[in-house]
Amino acid sequence: MTTAWTREHLDALDPDAPALPALSATEVQPLLDELYLWDSWPIRNSDGSVPRFGGEELWMALSAPRAVEPIERHALARIRLLSTTGTTWTDHGDVFPEGATPGSREWAGSAVLDEGRVHVRYTAAGVRDEPTPTFVQRLYEASADLNGRTLTNWSEHREMIEQASGPYRSTLDQTSGEPGFIKAFRDPDVFVDPATDREILLFAASLAESRSGFDGAIGSATRSAQTDPWSMAEPLAHAEGVNNEMERPHIVHHDGSYYLFFSTQNRTFHPDVGCPTGLYGFVANRLDGEWVPLNGSGLVARNPSTEPYQCYSWLVIDDLRVAAFVDMPRLAGRDPDDVEQAGEMNDYFVGTPAPMVRLHLDGTAARLSG
Repeated sequence: MTTAWTREHLDALDPDAPALPALSATEVQPLLDELYLWDSWPIRNSDGSVPRFGGEELWMALSAPRAVEPIERHALARIRLLSTTGTTWTDHGDVFPEGATPGSREWAGSAVLDEGRVHVRYTAAGVRDEPTPTFVQRLYEASADLNGRTLTNWSEHREMIEQASGPYRSTLDQTSGEPGFIKAFRDPDVFVDPATDREILLFAASLAESRSGFDGAIGSATRSAQTDPWSMAEPLAHAEGVNNEMERPHIVHHDGSYYLFFSTQNRTFHPDVGCPTGLYGFVANRLDGEWVPLNGSGLVARNPSTEPYQCYSWLVIDDLRVAAFVDMPRLAGRDPDDVEQAGEMNDYFVGTPAPMVRLHLDGTAARLSG
């Protein structure tokens, strides 16, 4: 069942809702001196739990050289392998060998460990060897053996589902644009329904037929077994007339309910809506049921009002920890667009993992723990 995320829902948003804590000076220090890191996800088991290897978890994140302007990182992004104890992080290099992927760069996805093989789903952005980066987006997957902190014996990279006619706008002819205002077919994440063992592929999408330029959606495709092809399905939710991007959608099964989360930014809302950058979500009692906005509006967590651009790209893990990256803290009331126009992005953009927080979920209510 498709849920429309509407202005009526957002009218219920509490502007004084508890916010994420402001980060300290220590917490905004970059993990790696040479690389920006953003949009992270763990290697997890098919049931959503995160395995540990010698006391560490393995994660992936997008990366780009710090030598470039922060806005240019999207045109150079590659997926990086990291390990963490929860307090410290270690870099293990690029996930894919040079030239292995079909795009000109790699955007966000997910990773699942199954019988010693890591199945990586990711967004192939652009086309390999293109002279100028485009905004073509395709969903791809490949698998490798996990040997300690190394991925070896890679399979071929296969496109998961084609952008044929259907409910979603194609991005295959999207040659230009700017972050926040392009159309989406990206961020693949696979959820296995514990009630049926049926798999659902989630991705950030845009509606094929819309009366508005603000047409973000959470796309879906399904299959009954790993050997079956994916079958395109209707969106789980859309934000027609409200928001252009419902990024990095994912589902957590908790206490018998299904929680659907995504991130979005203030700048991608319709100008007369004006909601904060944050983690948003819905809940349903079954995977094909009606999705109800959490807390009435959908807002789950937002940045502190004094630092509205502090963090972004939240990901809720099975144990209800929430990961994100440090975006632009300490703006002291300045608008990011003004900072960019002044050529001062390097002075403010951080690009490193944020300290994790934890959620408490209770039916249609969601709040930060502690």
